[in-house]
Amino acid sequence: MTRLLEVKGLTKRFGGVVAVNDLNFHVDDGEILGLMGPNGAGKTTAFNLIMGDYKPDAGQISFKGQDLGPLQTYERVKLGIARTYQIPRPYHDLPVIEDLRISTVPDSITRCLRGKKRNIEEVEQIGIGVGLKDRLMKYPHELSLGDLRRVELAKSIATDPKLIMLDEIFAGLTVHEINELTELLMEKKKAGLVFIVVSHDLKALAAVIDRAVVIQFGHLIAEGTYEEIAHDKKVKKAYFGM
Repeated sequence: MTRLLEVKGLTKRFGGVVAVNDLNFHVDDGEILGLMGPNGAGKTTAFNLIMGDYKPDAGQISFKGQDLGPLQTYERVKLGIARTYQIPRPYHDLPVIEDLRISTVPDSITRCLRGKKRNIEEVEQIGIGVGLKDRLMKYPHELSLGDLRRVELAKSIATDPKLIMLDEIFAGLTVHEINELTELLMEKKKAGLVFIVVSHDLKALAAVIDRAVVIQFGHLIAEGTYEEIAHDKKVKKAYFGM
């Protein structure tokens, strides 16, 4: 399979703390990768590095064969990378449909003037496509946590990505909500999207991922299928101290 994203020797320090430590992993086109590890393992920091929110102290990140190092966050989004956040970030004074429209606004005045933006019908279809058909006119305070995570996903899809990085998208959800989101991700995968799903919850990823990498203290400790990861001694020790 073609490697869509590749991370080599990625390292990030915050003072004396090494948050990401010589991390290596890749994501193939057409797959859903689980990025797993206990709380504080460095998963979100890795996402921030891939998006360009942080600059690495060492290592390289490439997407579609292109080095992302010189690129700003908005340029990485234009290449086809998007993400959601562990804590949803809606515009609290706007209904869902307007929140989604903001995500489709071009990043330059020229493109706005040339009409390079989606119309309201296209934005509605994005919302409907993630299961928000009856909630597009609702405000964030009227939505469940599961619906807020759908809004996050819809905002990412609105940027026309190839790869979406999902940060703890299952956290705090009911079993029913997790099952619904799992089905949704599988549908989007069939449509051509690639995902990296961050989670500290092993079981939540069982039905959705093709492959997983597990990190601890920012360093890769295991890689393989879900079954291989679940029975790995280093993974059990990291999670359960066994």
